[in-house]
Formats: sequence, structure tokens, C-alpha cells
Amino acid sequence: MFNQYSNPFRILLSPIKKFSSQRLISDQKTDTANRLIYPFIDEVLAVQTATRRPYKRKRNKWHVLFRLTLGMGIIGALGLLVIFGIAYALGPPPMEESQSTTIYSDDGEVVNEQHQGQAREWTDLEDISPHVVDAFIAVEDRKFFDHHGFDYTRIGAAVLNNIQSMSMSQGASTITQQYARNLFLNHDKTWDRKIREALYALRLEWHVPKEEILEGYVNTINFGHGAYGIEQAAQMYFDTSASELNAAQSALVAGLPRGPSYYSPYVYPDRAENRQQMILDMMHEQGELDTAEYEEALEHDLTYEAAEEEELETTAPYFQDTVERELVERYDLDPEVLEAGGLNIYTTIDPELQEITERYVEAELPKDDPLQGAAVSVDPRTGDVKAMVGGKNYSESPFNRAVDAQRPSGSAFKPFLYYAALENGFTAATPLKSEPTSFPNPHGDGSYEPGNFNDIYAEDFITLAQAMAYSDNIYAVKTNVFQEPETLVETAEAAGIESPLSANLSLALGTSEVNVLELTKAYSPFANGGEQVEHRLVERVEDHEGNVLLETDPEKQQVFEPELAYITTDLMKQMFAPSMNDHVAVTGHSIAHLLQRPAAGKSGSTPSDSWMVGFTPELVTGVWVGYDDNTELDHGEHGQIAKRIWVNALESGLDGHLKQDFSTPEGVEEVGIDLETGLLADDACGESYTVAFLEDTEPEESCTAYLNDEEAEEDAREERKEKESEKLMDRLKRWFSSDETEL
Repeated sequence: MFNQYSNPFRILLSPIKKFSSQRLISDQKTDTANRLIYPFIDEVLAVQTATRRPYKRKRNKWHVLFRLTLGMGIIGALGLLVIFGIAYALGPPPMEESQSTTIYSDDGEVVNEQHQGQAREWTDLEDISPHVVDAFIAVEDRKFFDHHGFDYTRIGAAVLNNIQSMSMSQGASTITQQYARNLFLNHDKTWDRKIREALYALRLEWHVPKEEILEGYVNTINFGHGAYGIEQAAQMYFDTSASELNAAQSALVAGLPRGPSYYSPYVYPDRAENRQQMILDMMHEQGELDTAEYEEALEHDLTYEAAEEEELETTAPYFQDTVERELVERYDLDPEVLEAGGLNIYTTIDPELQEITERYVEAELPKDDPLQGAAVSVDPRTGDVKAMVGGKNYSESPFNRAVDAQRPSGSAFKPFLYYAALENGFTAATPLKSEPTSFPNPHGDGSYEPGNFNDIYAEDFITLAQAMAYSDNIYAVKTNVFQEPETLVETAEAAGIESPLSANLSLALGTSEVNVLELTKAYSPFANGGEQVEHRLVERVEDHEGNVLLETDPEKQQVFEPELAYITTDLMKQMFAPSMNDHVAVTGHSIAHLLQRPAAGKSGSTPSDSWMVGFTPELVTGVWVGYDDNTELDHGEHGQIAKRIWVNALESGLDGHLKQDFSTPEGVEEVGIDLETGLLADDACGESYTVAFLEDTEPEESCTAYLNDEEAEEDAREERKEKESEKLMDRLKRWFSSDETEL
């Protein structure tokens, strides 16, 4: 077929001078050599001119490219024939079940074993709603009944995308290929896996009827939340059988396998229903639904129900869902790996602490009330998530309130405010007056008038330590004015808050929304000496052969000064200190007697939310309680639930652990402060408390200076008041001149 000169491999190996960008030289030696080696060069030399040479070189290059492409195409075709022959000769593949994915706890014990690809109830294709078949064909493989295992149009588009991105990120798998992968293969994005997948797909296509392939596919894929196979999906999401699914329901479930967590209708109903509508559009365009059926399906009101007889994952189910989502979204693991990969996933969960946390959440939340709760525990030294509860009953509501619910944190946001204040010159004894205060709006009409809980004020100067212990809102907003709201935003973000924050006065009272996991891990710098940690749920992922697919290390960085982080922690211990009780009790008085070890924390509340976040040196635990629909809480009845869950989970979870206190950094000293005057304590004065200061920043005067001298004491109070008022007015003037901050 080819002569010796048209052989593309001979051309490919020709001397590089032949294709040089320089002009062909015409001396006798080169001319003779070229004539001997390339007889067909005569034609080129005969017409060589200054204007023709570039054209001839270009034409020869195209000839070479054409011949090379043709040769490679023939070789590829021969290779395909060999592959087809091997696939045909091997006969039908063994219909083995895929391997189970196993999730392990932090001590190596099995938390859950997911039998990927194995339906608990196999349903014959004839017993599955035709709408299900139509929906899957529309979204996954519209040419399923026409091709022989491969959609070459989609493959071509995917190849181009992969070449452009220099990766294997773009797929074009048909239903046959997906079924082959679920049954026989791992899900590595490698060329080796693609070739083996092709062989399996060919063997399926040539030896297994299309209907059986489709039946096997819909019975083995993952529909999320522990449901494998179409029958389980129908029962769990719609409390019906696969044969009864209508077009709207079928389009919904057909959209789930592409990302069971990402498109979960329980967690992300908008995403799920947007994808459902897209699939209905496809079904209509492809003629599987006429216009009337299409419009009826669009108008159908989807109601999701969990099948009552199905108890899904029972061990840390919210945590398991979050692990799956993070593996896909954070670490870019192929979603199909979690369907049938036979993986071993080693997580950070502490099963004992998890069980304890679940028990107290369930015990404290009333069963006959839709009141919900969430709790997270994080090791502040590593960021490892040790417990996660996203609601009081996973079977009734898989929505993970620990991760996906954004709620205002109230006063639980104040530790970031007061750390920033310490950086800006405040100390634990800095006095500001607690009284009803109206703050003018610098960018509009009206004013901002925050209030204390139950409208109780000291009507006097209080220290920063007292403000933290009593959760005084007036002190907090004044502090925010002093240092400017942008400073609070920067401090919270440095600690690990990622949700959007509004730089306004009310941010001091936690008006911006955060989630429980986010706020809990952001307390870690106070517990660990100033290091921000990234939360971690997975330590390592291995395939079924023990090959490590993913290995993570703790991610942390120093963001706070260790001395000031410690002082902030010390301030947060005051909420449990009975010595601080004055015009009001400290906010942790109801649970202080239950604490058996050194701990620090901060509670928070809004009309619809109740929070408690606190920590020891080895564990940070955050708890939220509220209604999903933002119904206002009865704080008399519900206000202490989050605190009780927190203290009981913390103490029970650490039972048997060494009782550690927080290490005092160099340059920090503990000083007694008089409760009445905010000056250095003395036995001759009244009640006092002990708080931390940077060396040489504690008050210089003793409370005895004004003992039995009411006039002198009043003069001192007035002097302090004037100084603080001057500072406040100066800061207000500067702040009001800015155009960047809004109330």
C-alpha cells in the first residue's frame, strides 16, 4: 500500500534539515545528497525560487502531516479491531457485586459499611415506571438504545476538553460504561482505567441485552442518604414504589446520581429542583413528554418523605454526609468513587463523643416540638471534627444544621470583638458605662439603640471583664465604635469565619449569619494560643487495594498573639465565675456547678436563636438551638437548652481525661480587681475577681484609695467618665466622617 518514500514513519525520521525554516541551500554537495536520499526532491528543486520556496515547504509539511495522520489512524483502527476481538472472545463479564466502602473512626473502628452498588431490593425493569427510564435516558445517555456502548460525539467533545485542560476531568460515560464501572472497576481518572472500562462496556453490550444493562444500572446506583437502587430512592424520597413514580418525581431522582450530596432535595432543595426542571426540559425536547404532560410535571408540587420503615445510617449520619460532600467538593474526588469504589475512608470522628453528643441533643430537645438543634466538637490543636449532630432526628430531617444552616450568633460573636479591643489598647479593666445609649446613624436618618437582655443596665462604669461575664451589649457596641467595625470583620475572618460579614455597629452583637461548624472552629485560636485551624473530617482515603488516594495534614497558622489570645480566654472564663455576680448574674451561672474542669466560653442569643460555644485546651464545642422557620424562642423555656447540651456533652465526653488548665504565656500576669471600682483589689475593699493582664498594663491605683471617701471616689468616677467620653466622642467624629460603614 505504501512505497518506501510515502511511509509516514520514514518521513518522521528524516533529517531535520529537510523541514528547516531556513531556505533550501543550492550548493552541489547538499543538492546531490538530497537527490540520493529523497528522490522526490527533484520536483521541489526544479521550481525553487525566492517566492515559491515557502509555499513548497508548507505543502510538503501538510503532506507529511496527512500521511502521518493516515498511518496513525490505520494503526489505531487495527488496535481497535484487536480490542474488539479480545472483548468478543472473552464473552460476557462476570456479574460480580462491587466492593463496599468502609468508613472508620479516629481509632480505626468501623463506623459504617456502605454496600455500594448493591440494592437491598432489586426491581425488574418492567416494574419500574417508564418515566424513570425516560428520565435517565434523557439526562445520562440519550443514544443508549442506538449505540454499542460508546457515544462517539460526546467522547470527541470530552477529548477536546481534556486536551485543553491537560487532564482527565471531562467525562463522556454512557449508561453502559457507568454500569461497568459500578460493577467491576475503581474510579481513578486514569487512561488505564478508561481502557479497562471500555473492554467491560463492550463485553456488556455484545453479550447482555440493553434492557438488562438498564435494569442493572438503575438498581445499583447511589441516590444519596444511604439509598441504593431505584426502589429505595422511591421509598425514601416519596414514600412510594418505583412503579408509581410520576414524571416529576422520576426527573428528580434521575438527577441525584450525578451528585447525591450536592443535589440532595433534603439539603439543597433549590439545586435538586433546578436539576429536575432541566431533566424535564430534556424529556420534553426528546419527545418523551408531550406539552400537556410536561406542563403538568412542572406544576407538580414535590413533597419529600422518608420511608418510615427505613432506618438509614445510624452512626453519625450527618457527619457521614458531610464527609462525602467534602471529598467531592473540597478534595475533588470523583463522585462515582463514593458509589462503588470499595474505598476505606479514615475519618476524625470520635464515636464515643459522637454518641454522647447525640444523646444529649435528643434528651434536651422536646420531642413534641419542632425545636431543632445542632452541635459540633473540634480538637483545637488539629482542627479535627470529633462530633457532629445536625438535628435531633436524621431520618425525619437529614438537613445538616451544623453545616448548612446560617444563623446570627448573637453575643457568641463578642470574643472576636474583645480580642480586637485588646490589640487596640483595651485591658480587662478598661471602663465604659453601661446605660441605655442611642447611636446616631452616620449614613441616614434614625439611630441605633441596642439594649441589654431584659433591659438591665449597670447605670455605671463596668470593666471589659464584667462586660464579657454579663454580656453587656452597650459596652460591646461602644467598643465597636472605638475600634471601628472593619477591625472586627478582619479579626473574625482571621480566626476562621468565612461567611459574609457586614461592617456595621450591630456586628458587635452577632447580627451576621454563620454556621455552627464555622463558629466552633473559629474559637480554636483562643484555646490553642492563637493558631487558626482549618477543620478536618478525613485523615486518609485508600482504595480497596490499600493504595492511598488522599492523605491530609492539619492546616493551621498563627493569627493571634498568644498573650492576647490567652487574655481573651481568661475573659471568657468569667461567665462561670460567681465572684463576678453583681447587678446581674454571670451568663453561665445556671451551668457553672456542672463544670468539673477549667473551661471558657460565650453564650449568645437572638429572638430566634440560642447559642453556646466553649472550650477546654483539648476540645471546642459549639451548640445552636432554634426553629428552622425562625419562629421566636421562649427564652424562659428554651434559653438554657444550648448551655445544658454543651456542658453535659463536654464533661461526659472528656470524662477520664486529665483536667488541663490553659497555659499562661510569658508576659501575662493574674491580677485581682475590685468589683466595685475596677481598681486593684485589696482585702480592705469588697468583692473582687482575678483576671489576666499583659505585664504592667493593670490599673495603677488601689481600691483603698477611695475607701470611706465617697467624695473622692465620686471625683475619680467623674474623671474616668470624662476621659472615656472624650475618647468616645473623638472616635465617633472620626467614624462618622467615613463613608464605608453602615448601621
